[in-house]
Amino acid sequence: MKTRPARQPHSASRRNFLRASTAAVAAAGCLPRVISAAPLAESTPESLTKVLFDTLTEKQRAAMCFDWNYMDPKRGLLRTRVANNWMITEEEIRGEFYTDEQRDLVRKIFEGIVSPEWLVNFDQQLEDDCGGFGHEQSIAIFGKPGDGNFEFVLTGRHMTLRCDGNSAEHVAFGGPIFYGHAPNDTEQPDHRGNVFWYQAKEANKVYAMLDGKQRSAAEVAKTPREQSVAFQGRGGEFSGIPVTDLSGDQKSQLQKTLMTLVEPFRKSDREEALKCLDSQGGLDACHLSFFTDNDLGKDKVWDNWRIEGPSFVWHYRGAPHVHVWVNLADSSEVKLNA
Repeated sequence: MKTRPARQPHSASRRNFLRASTAAVAAAGCLPRVISAAPLAESTPESLTKVLFDTLTEKQRAAMCFDWNYMDPKRGLLRTRVANNWMITEEEIRGEFYTDEQRDLVRKIFEGIVSPEWLVNFDQQLEDDCGGFGHEQSIAIFGKPGDGNFEFVLTGRHMTLRCDGNSAEHVAFGGPIFYGHAPNDTEQPDHRGNVFWYQAKEANKVYAMLDGKQRSAAEVAKTPREQSVAFQGRGGEFSGIPVTDLSGDQKSQLQKTLMTLVEPFRKSDREEALKCLDSQGGLDACHLSFFTDNDLGKDKVWDNWRIEGPSFVWHYRGAPHVHVWVNLADSSEVKLNA
């Protein structure tokens, strides 16, 4: 199963046009009716992926279905690639390539991947960044659902999400993921309207609890390249302060921060992520960094920060707007394809 080269993301003007068009249609009360697929008992994103796969025509499968270890000539192992703004296949979800029923199934898969309480926030992010769910977004299916390893991948601007039914060994979330939000391309220091900023506020509560010596250790002068989230292993040279140097109350706040990071995703993925972290020694095996460059407002409420361990990287870049790169596994031998 192969595909044509993926289409490059649309320009900002295209996004603005989509936002304006969506708003105008909504105001007119003319939003298209979504035709729901037949309800499925105890459906999961994985079971719905199988249903979706079974509805695909040969033409559709040729465009967006791949062998499990398909190697793209330019992008490497396509199943594990992650980026902040990309289309994994050429066909847009909202386009005419898919039927109403298929689009409804894709939406249901998406809703199953994220936490129900977080769906409204993800929809706000999608509306702000690309004009709503399905615009400037594409999907791919790797392997054959219901017959061995398989994975569903959803990509677009500020989103790479996956479901795999634990087909991908060692990794959480089915592999590296990305989330972000830009209600404004360059945000103000308070990041008003950014649905993910509260995560940074929780991390900065840890910083506020640090004494002078701890702050000196935690502060790092330069933010690393945000895509640099490959695993270093137990012998890695990690920046920032070792979590073992934090006091009990400081660790408790960091644990609370961690829970806000995994909160947007479904329960099974949250549990798998925490299990991967525990396998390498938990937060005590990690370092915490606050990057002092690109401090919006020069207020020392750090926009860019990072928690990193042997096979755990959660890199939060909040300036000029939020980009978050996530790579978690129970083994540092897992390679990144970004």
